[in-house]
Amino acid sequence: MPRAHFILQAALLLSGLAWCAPVHAQAVPLTALGRFQGWRENALIGTGLVTGLSGSGDSSRSAVTRQALRNVLGRLGTNVADEQINSRNVAVVIVTAVLPASANVGDRISATVSSIGDARSLAGGTLLMTQLMGPNERVYALAQGQVVAGGYSFESDLNRQQRNYPTTATLEGGATVEAPVDAQILGNDGTVGFLLSEPDFGTANRIAETINARLGANIAMVQNADEVRVRYDGARPGFAWFMSRLEAVLVEPGQAARVVVNERTGTIVAGGAVRLSSVVIAQGDIRVRITGQRTASQPSFVGGYASDIASLVVTNTKLEVEQGQRDAVVSLPNTTVADLVLALTRAHVDTRGIISVLQAVKAAGALHAEIIVQ
Repeated sequence: MPRAHFILQAALLLSGLAWCAPVHAQAVPLTALGRFQGWRENALIGTGLVTGLSGSGDSSRSAVTRQALRNVLGRLGTNVADEQINSRNVAVVIVTAVLPASANVGDRISATVSSIGDARSLAGGTLLMTQLMGPNERVYALAQGQVVAGGYSFESDLNRQQRNYPTTATLEGGATVEAPVDAQILGNDGTVGFLLSEPDFGTANRIAETINARLGANIAMVQNADEVRVRYDGARPGFAWFMSRLEAVLVEPGQAARVVVNERTGTIVAGGAVRLSSVVIAQGDIRVRITGQRTASQPSFVGGYASDIASLVVTNTKLEVEQGQRDAVVSLPNTTVADLVLALTRAHVDTRGIISVLQAVKAAGALHAEIIVQ
């Protein structure tokens, strides 16, 4: 057998590997497959000022900063003119937060503070009281306190040192909820909707069957591939007890036929049950190497004897074509992606070569799964 080419048969390559029955997914809690309709987080936003910066705030060119600072000082009883505001210790920022689906007055949530001016860093600053509003322009929280930036930026005499992005900072637990929020899960028709994160009729049908078997016959019904409706009959001890039992239901999820490929890192992730039709794969490579070497001809009489003679640079190019020493031909019957990857690995095919093989097998129609390239 030639050194540069060898043949591996599947029966020989996969000897000692037992053919297994299809792998079934392990049952998971219902909440791992989606969410209840109406149970959602809410985005909050507001504008504010960060003070106490060590000369790294907005410059005097920022009209927004001057106006915001003038408004704050005015509410505190101090009136100043525009020309009197000339400080780089203040920065105007956007404050964002996420309000949970259920929150009470006095609960504390975290917020993110981001500069919108020309500030260099928010490190060491303090956020002044900022109203956080929802899409309906209602104030749901107030944010204030010391911000924590995950980096720094220092500049002197055109020399600058920066780490990470100091113009964005966090306010851990620095926002206080001012308006209660309670998600409405139970619909007007007396049913609860469960929305699947990955629509699948098989999974939706298993959810309905499992709920009916555990909580009562015919209370769950599949509406679509991404929705299951569950009827609440008002049984004791109440709705909270009903929801706790519903959340504890264990369901076997469906397995999507996908192969995820990351060409940058050479990573392949595939379900063990992704099937392949019978296929023969030849994998090899040819490497072309071009090397150049430059030499100079330096005549000894250039020093004045013949001024019209100059040095001559000569380039010698060497072209080498090398056939891959680990070429492989793999013949596989109906099998899985896991077996194919194992076969190619034993044939000493590198990860990027395996990625190319999977893409070619998919193009040939022998890979029965979706390839997601990242």
